[in-house]
Amino acid sequence: MTERSPAPGGLALVEALVNTLDIESGADALDTPAARARFGITGDDETEQARALRESLRAVLLAHAGHPPHREVTPLGDLLAAAPLVVTVDPADGSAALTPADDRSLYARVAAAVAEALVAGTWTRLKACEATDCHWAYYDRSPAGRGRWCSMRVCGARAKMRRYRAKGA
Repeated sequence: MTERSPAPGGLALVEALVNTLDIESGADALDTPAARARFGITGDDETEQARALRESLRAVLLAHAGHPPHREVTPLGDLLAAAPLVVTVDPADGSAALTPADDRSLYARVAAAVAEALVAGTWTRLKACEATDCHWAYYDRSPAGRGRWCSMRVCGARAKMRRYRAKGA
């Protein structure tokens, strides 16, 4: 969907999870064993939990871009509230970080990525494309942080063409 480079740090995990669903075609990568393995998903219950997490993340990323949720979802905070995180302290320099207590838990890994991004100030730069038939996750690297589409070549061009045609030109 996009020619953008992946999000930095742990946000790459969030971006990759959200982008497992191609809304336009309906293809869901979580239907494949390879994608489930990539995210450490082992079973039907975990697959459904990952889908719920994905759509809650998408709703937040749409909010980052100033758009309403695409549908009703469980609030992300509710899903991540039980994610087991621990504070780790590096004895060499005293730096601290929140890390997953269980590296296999997708919820904990996502919660750690969100915490890392909050500290780095990059969380709100991860957005979902404005196009209703896309909503692909992308990291907004624009100087002003006002990116609207995952791709100017595809979604941006389509939106501009629709506006042009609506003007009756």
